[in-house]
Amino acid sequence: MSRPGNTTHVTDSTDSDGAHEGAVTTEGRSDRGQPRPSGLENTRMPSAAERTRTLVQSTCSAALLVPGLSVPHPDQLMPDSRSMGPEGDVFLGLPADSPVVRAATHARGDELTAVLEITDVAPVSVPHRIRGRARIAGPLTVVPGLAEPGRTMLRLETCEASVDDLWGFEEVEPEALCDAVADPLVAHEAELLQHLHAAHSERMATLSALLGDRGECGCAGHRLDAVPVALDRFGLRVRFLEDGSACFDARFEFPDPVRDVGELRRAMHTLFEAASC
Repeated sequence: MSRPGNTTHVTDSTDSDGAHEGAVTTEGRSDRGQPRPSGLENTRMPSAAERTRTLVQSTCSAALLVPGLSVPHPDQLMPDSRSMGPEGDVFLGLPADSPVVRAATHARGDELTAVLEITDVAPVSVPHRIRGRARIAGPLTVVPGLAEPGRTMLRLETCEASVDDLWGFEEVEPEALCDAVADPLVAHEAELLQHLHAAHSERMATLSALLGDRGECGCAGHRLDAVPVALDRFGLRVRFLEDGSACFDARFEFPDPVRDVGELRRAMHTLFEAASC
């Protein structure tokens, strides 16, 4: 259990002496410019398998890539439904006349391989808006009888998987996906972040008080905007913008993992109270 408002990470390209208790600073950034955390040994965080399963069950955009298959329109490669089964395989719904469905229908056995690429974009406007990507590869087959008329269900057997997100890059063992569960806030995260940003921007800005010296500056006209960029059961990640140019991330842990939106509201109330003290 952590103290309310504990700042687990401050990640940017500068040093940060005097940050709030529990803060960790790093100079690392991803190839997309995202601040990357370090010192995760004592941090509560979703596992790579949980993050991958969460992306599969989210509303992020996804494309199903089949080697050698070309389509006139990229949206023909985008499943309109997806879910993960108990054994870690991915079930994808597409129109019955989709080029991908035709390729899977005419394939023999499991000779057709495919790659599902999921791109996670922050639902609020921030620098470096792509939060991460997940990749799942394996044989693609048709599953009869699971789709409505005019639709076809495909099964992508998970042989390889990886996630590259705000936590870093990790390969995921297919067996790990069997026991993993999606984050309980996945269905509401986008709406919650948008609400925090639109309706509570002033309260979000008060979280800079938990950053110690990193959130303070004696410069005239200095402004530190705070945009909620990611949310899971363990905490809230905020991107702080300095005068609209440079940015850094901080992650605020909840006292206990939340299980639903009701518990999240109470956790956020505790966090804002800690910032106002």
